[in-house]
Amino acid sequence: MAGLKSLFVSHGSPMIALEASPASHFLMELGRTMVRPKAVVAISGHWRTDGFAVGAAAMPETIHDFFGFPPPLYAMTYAAPGDAALAVRVAELTGARLDPRRGLDHGLWTVMKLLWPEADVPVVPLSLGRRLGPEAHFQLGRCLQPLTDQGVLILGSGAATHNLAAYAGRERDETALPWVTAFTDWLAAAVTQGRQDDLTQYRCLAPHAMDNHPTDEHLLPLFVAAGAATAKGAVLHRSVEHGVIAMDAYGWE
Repeated sequence: MAGLKSLFVSHGSPMIALEASPASHFLMELGRTMVRPKAVVAISGHWRTDGFAVGAAAMPETIHDFFGFPPPLYAMTYAAPGDAALAVRVAELTGARLDPRRGLDHGLWTVMKLLWPEADVPVVPLSLGRRLGPEAHFQLGRCLQPLTDQGVLILGSGAATHNLAAYAGRERDETALPWVTAFTDWLAAAVTQGRQDDLTQYRCLAPHAMDNHPTDEHLLPLFVAAGAATAKGAVLHRSVEHGVIAMDAYGWE
């Protein structure tokens, strides 16, 4: 696979790090076949701050920010190094404040453990803006564009759909509900056709937007990844778990 400048993946449950699934197999294969980045700037739906913040820890800790899962999940760690110089450069480009202690939440380390299991690709976490919407995060990605020409991958980790109330009680292999498919079909078309304005206005334009994303935070990393690229995106993976949790992934070269 050619070198990716930016990537959006759906992380789903933290159990993706332990349980085999179409999405986990996709991530493992992607890590084996994609051009290896020099470093990763990673944005998760689980770190939100006032304004933006960028992690500058030399060795970001593994954050187990979840409850009620099997003990082996809490024993897992991901010891990828940070990159202080890259964190400073991100702060210069975006105006983000430096956070010397921020680690990797499960939206990041669970997927990176599948992509690069040796934990030997430096990673710099970047927060979402707590009170900022899709357009502001698309512009955040625009600010990161210069890094992509230096071999840095912009990685957004969130969810193509994220309605946990609808997820409750559903079997993992349940067929995707029609309102989920309608939304993910629209999202895939908008990404692959380069319809950037439509993407940032998805709440008004996409079918069943509120049903699939009662809140924005798990889709906001997609806008950062899209903003960091100049080309149209490509669908890299599509699958659905529990009928309502779409695990789609997109890449931009």
